[in-house]
Amino acid sequence: MKNFSYDDFELREIQKLEGHTGKVLGIAWKEDSGVWGILAVFASWSDDKTIRIWEENFSGFFVCKAVLEASCTVRSCDWSREFNLVAAACSDATTAIWKNVGVHAYEHVYTLKGHENEVRSVSWNKDGQFLATCGGDKSIWIWEVLPGNEFDCTKVLQGHTEDVKIVHWDEKILFSGNSDNTIKVWEEERFVNGNWRCIQTLDESDREHTSAVLSLSLSKERRKMVSCSDDLTIKIWKNCEEDSSVELWSHACTLSGYHDTTIFTVDWLRDKLRHTDYDDPDPEIFASAGAADAIRVFIEDKDNEVGGLSFKQLLKKEKAHETNINSVKWYSGDKRRLASASDDGTVKIWEFVCPWPPGPRDP
Repeated sequence: MKNFSYDDFELREIQKLEGHTGKVLGIAWKEDSGVWGILAVFASWSDDKTIRIWEENFSGFFVCKAVLEASCTVRSCDWSREFNLVAAACSDATTAIWKNVGVHAYEHVYTLKGHENEVRSVSWNKDGQFLATCGGDKSIWIWEVLPGNEFDCTKVLQGHTEDVKIVHWDEKILFSGNSDNTIKVWEEERFVNGNWRCIQTLDESDREHTSAVLSLSLSKERRKMVSCSDDLTIKIWKNCEEDSSVELWSHACTLSGYHDTTIFTVDWLRDKLRHTDYDDPDPEIFASAGAADAIRVFIEDKDNEVGGLSFKQLLKKEKAHETNINSVKWYSGDKRRLASASDDGTVKIWEFVCPWPPGPRDP
């Protein structure tokens, strides 16, 4: 990509959100909000035992519209795309389900029980029909949404040897990251409903993580994945196309030397940088943060892609928060924004300034 300098890019703080009385552990944007005239919405959660629902007003600023009370620390949340549900992973080994029943109104409708240890992460599949949960008991549970706000566990996946830190559903593929330093790729067997199998474990000799995998994210076209770890590295994985019947991944590159503390979070920018035709494809961009006060943004280094993918640091936002940053999430809407959550008890909204104006998101 030509005709730009690093000075053309910036993370500019546009709002600091306060309200949580503890560490803010994560954030999740509501799918399909912030586009086509719909106001943007996201959730933040904390060890203060609450989930706060934030909505953008017509001035472009976010206001807390609801506070969901949990019984313990909330570890993770995810929005259901189809059924107006919010799932929350809780430290008491349960998963709480709320339903959006009206304007700014949420009702607790169900509590999922079964894990023997705290639930670490939750993720809905694309159509919102299934929910994956994982936890300190080394297992992943697959739950089906039934009529009347009921749920049924259809499968318990075993295979990790340590506590499962994260699950992430993408299309029909489920990814899990673990304290055993691996990423596993799961798929429901065709023509055998409810029967799942691990089709791949990303632990390629000297290319795998050497400590717990804490976060992962897929690119817009689902051809690349980024993961981060307690081993202070970021790894890029690429989707292999040799076997079209099975989705397999291989190591593409490792970024090290940028973070000198644990990396808690990575997230891929899924929107186009340029909304006009160019001869060269858009470069890929992702953000990272961790046990420090800085946010980093990386860009695909197309000039040095000799025999494989290459990324370089595009910018580093020093003192983005007062202390550890637990989550960064790009806003997949009509505005180019990033949200961050920190141990300092705040959420911040950042404008990603770059040489090309944002355009409408692809439907």
